[in-house]
Amino acid sequence: MCRPIFLIIACCFAFFSCQKHQQTASNNPQASTKATIDLANPLVGTDSDFELSNGNTYPAIATPWGMNFWSPQTGENGNGWMYAYRAKKIQGIKQTHQPSPWINDYGAFSLMPVVGKMAYKQKERASYFSHKAEIAKPYYYSVYLADYDVTAEVAPTTRTAQMRFTFPESKSSWVVIDAFDMGSGVKIKDNKIYGYAKNNHGGVPDNFKNYFVISFNKPIAEVKTWDDKGLHNTDHLEGKHVGMMVRFETSKKEEIIAQIGASFISHEQAEINLKREVGADTFEQTKAKAKAAWQTEFDRIAITGGTEKEQATFYSCLYRTMLFPRKFYEYNQQNEVVHYSPYNGKVLPGYMFTDNGFWDTFRAVFPFFTLMHQDLDSKIMQGLVNTYKESGWLPEWASPGHRDCMIGSNSASLITDAYMKGIRGFDADVLYEAMVKNSNQAGPLHSVGRLGADYYNKLGYVPYDVGINENTARTLEYAYADYCIAEFGKKLGKSADEVSVFQKRSQNYKNVFDSSTGWMRGKNENGEFQSPFNPLKWGDAFTEGNSLHYTWSVFQDIQGLVDLMGGKNQFVNKLDEVFTMAPKFDNSYYGFTIHEIREMQVANMGNYAHGNQPIQHMIYLYNYAGQPWKAQAHVRDVMNRMYTPYPDGYCGDEDNGQTSAWYVFSAMGFYPVTPGSNQYVIGSPLFDQIDLKLENGNTFTIKADNNTNDHVYIESASLNGNPWPNNFLKHEDIMKGGVLDFTMSKTPNKNRGTQPTNVPFSMHLEDGSWNTEAL
Repeated sequence: MCRPIFLIIACCFAFFSCQKHQQTASNNPQASTKATIDLANPLVGTDSDFELSNGNTYPAIATPWGMNFWSPQTGENGNGWMYAYRAKKIQGIKQTHQPSPWINDYGAFSLMPVVGKMAYKQKERASYFSHKAEIAKPYYYSVYLADYDVTAEVAPTTRTAQMRFTFPESKSSWVVIDAFDMGSGVKIKDNKIYGYAKNNHGGVPDNFKNYFVISFNKPIAEVKTWDDKGLHNTDHLEGKHVGMMVRFETSKKEEIIAQIGASFISHEQAEINLKREVGADTFEQTKAKAKAAWQTEFDRIAITGGTEKEQATFYSCLYRTMLFPRKFYEYNQQNEVVHYSPYNGKVLPGYMFTDNGFWDTFRAVFPFFTLMHQDLDSKIMQGLVNTYKESGWLPEWASPGHRDCMIGSNSASLITDAYMKGIRGFDADVLYEAMVKNSNQAGPLHSVGRLGADYYNKLGYVPYDVGINENTARTLEYAYADYCIAEFGKKLGKSADEVSVFQKRSQNYKNVFDSSTGWMRGKNENGEFQSPFNPLKWGDAFTEGNSLHYTWSVFQDIQGLVDLMGGKNQFVNKLDEVFTMAPKFDNSYYGFTIHEIREMQVANMGNYAHGNQPIQHMIYLYNYAGQPWKAQAHVRDVMNRMYTPYPDGYCGDEDNGQTSAWYVFSAMGFYPVTPGSNQYVIGSPLFDQIDLKLENGNTFTIKADNNTNDHVYIESASLNGNPWPNNFLKHEDIMKGGVLDFTMSKTPNKNRGTQPTNVPFSMHLEDGSWNTEAL
């Protein structure tokens, strides 16, 4: 989940309702003959609303990590739920930059064809549509607008797009351009529309604008501008909320093509982007290039086996992992990389990325990049350097600039993970400086730097009773970040004294563990645990979860947590308890049942809340306590029950690719429990075979023999022909290429993976000594 605290306590609002979409999947186990990109369904997760999230997504029509996305718009301007699967009407095709309905959009504008009437207001121009006459692909969208007998289509490039409107015979075929509110402008010159949109929900300098230019393949017959006062016979207009209508005389089935360029720098740059990325291409050529861009990425992961439903789920999740963070940079006339800074408002050289909440994505999205997209990850790191130089802080939640959302200083995780896994090409010393700065002070927003850093560094925890919300969650996340800083510092050759400060702080999780209950608990400034204590209370000392969810957030030292709980048996009992207890909860902190609670309640998995990020690694922790077969069973159960390729296909907020990346990793058979280490923890592979085609030219293959829906347990494993009893893989072994071969079974092998040497990385070993790899 990723939303500002003020929205957590907001009241629910009315939303759309109608019958939920259902589909029946094929049980054909053979690989699909379709291009794998066509297995990805952008509508997955769109059957959501404020009260219950099945993903809280919208159909993002884009190229991988594109600067601009396009989406059909069913909600009114400013509604974070811009597209709801149960809606009946569409009011436009919108350029969007929204990473989450809770964060909302910026720089948005839309186009909408209408026929026969000059309808420009949102509700008046909206048309009925049906999913039976809708096509949604990552690279292409088409919908039949029944009120106007018009088919509207869009095909994207990274920064531009082409739209195609197929009109009926009419002398009054209009295209409505809506530049949205909060300041906008439109004008027409030489059959081109020039406009700008300033709408945002924070995180922008005063001079922020999204500049757009629209050209048509046919001369415009008539122009109207409009604002809240009505229509005007002018060719330009600026104001709070303005737009334009342009008229064409069309024959039956005539296609009007709109080529749309956009830039955060200037109209001139928008035209450069349009000329460079669309040029003389036809609509079909732009569509084909967008499809090829996706397929190039998809070809790097080839799966064999599984049902068509499982394959569609996998590739739908893979699509979501490659949307954010978005490229917020452009190429100028000299083909130099430049960006508009959402931090200081200047146009500067170098890379910039945005629209990401690291609280969500440090867990699996960025580790996926360090494995499969290392060149991209290097550019993202360069962008982080620029962000720090331009704002003085690392961007824990950016959209497009700093936003006051979520907790932690989780940028430390993704930076360290990248560097420890060999990714270079960025100024590591600058990022280390930024991480250390983060550790010592609060930033200009609660989500930037470390709120409560002074308490944390002095006491070893953020107290419960000093007015800092979600204090125990902050303590746990800061301790993990300190582990990352220590690892990064060692790798950079920092002094032992400097590194030891962060190594010591990485053990601060122990200060909020209550041995009397066996759970993490808020602690007052005087050293006493807060009381009364209900481990089922959501929020309060924790972030969008309760103690049962956050107790496991000791990514760096699971063995240390095992020791605190009294040993492996007690540790496993606690893990089991999360699944076996009833889905009871205490929502008193929020005052109502937030959607994350409801999603846990309806999942029939006890208190396991996979729909939110803090607990998503928990299943894999059985591997640390000598019972890996339980991880294998639970991983497959979550994959089978909590994910589908349909509009209700997630079990909570998808969140910038994180919930999708969990599935992608888990289907491959392993998961990055501790980003910043060199290990992945083994689960239960979903498919008969997955081939990972790595950027270094090597291929790593995961095979699963005798793999069926009821053969979820690992009987044996080998790596490159050698027996592999371990519950983990090393990053360097994957990067060398090779074959990891599993033999699957219907019954658990309770002898495999049970020895101390089989356990994944922790800062402490089973005998209580420090792991020398962590010193």
